[in-house]
Amino acid sequence: QVQLVESGGGLVQAGGSLRLSCAASGRTVSGSHVAWFRQAPGKEQEVVAALAALTWWGGGQTNYASSVKGRFTISRDNANNTVYLQMNSLKPEDTGVYYCAVAQGSNWPPYDYHYWGQGTQVTVSS
Repeated sequence: QVQLVESGGGLVQAGGSLRLSCAASGRTVSGSHVAWFRQAPGKEQEVVAALAALTWWGGGQTNYASSVKGRFTISRDNANNTVYLQMNSLKPEDTGVYYCAVAQGSNWPPYDYHYWGQGTQVTVSS
């Protein structure tokens, strides 16, 4: 079965940086569309960044939420089957639970994320 395990969350001051990791098993991240989502208390879940499969015609195309563009970077390490989210210049509004996800199909932008991690908490103080 597919399992995704996030790590790297924590408490950081505004302006600081964190790198989130998502270790995958049961499915290769290179052959799948992957993404990071976040959910703040009382808010709807939001897609933060998405990365196309290497085999997709887009050739690793990325999508970012406008609120994080220029500050966050999604990437993958195919040898370790791990997805990363590098977060720089963090703001208090970035606070929330961050989840990695893997899409079932080949639609781009993906909408059919069938596999999810347990989430990791990110808290940014003012």
